[in-house]
Amino acid sequence: QVQLVESGGGLVQPGGSLRLSCAASGFTFSKYVMNWYRQAPGKEREFMAAITSGYSTTYYAESVKGRFTISRSNAKNTVYLQMNNLKPEDTAVYYCNSKLPSQNLWGQGTQVTVSS
Repeated sequence: QVQLVESGGGLVQPGGSLRLSCAASGFTFSKYVMNWYRQAPGKEREFMAAITSGYSTTYYAESVKGRFTISRSNAKNTVYLQMNNLKPEDTAVYYCNSKLPSQNLWGQGTQVTVSS
């Protein structure tokens, strides 16, 4: 079955860093754009970053540009989100996503909490 599984979340102090991973299975990972979204309590799910399949072109929301870096390893069927200089407003559940022909596929999410 098709599946995305996020990991790497946790508690970090402001200014700290985390690296999230999303492991994909059940589809040809190398052919698809991969995305990261987040959802804070009481807010709608927010797009953060995307990476294309062919040349790994990246796109970022203005709120995370310059702090977050999306990357992928097609050999490992994994997409990453390196998060630097974290701020309290980055606190959210982080989800990876792939818009497959059959479904808009989401992982289960991983919690990131930025607090002193």
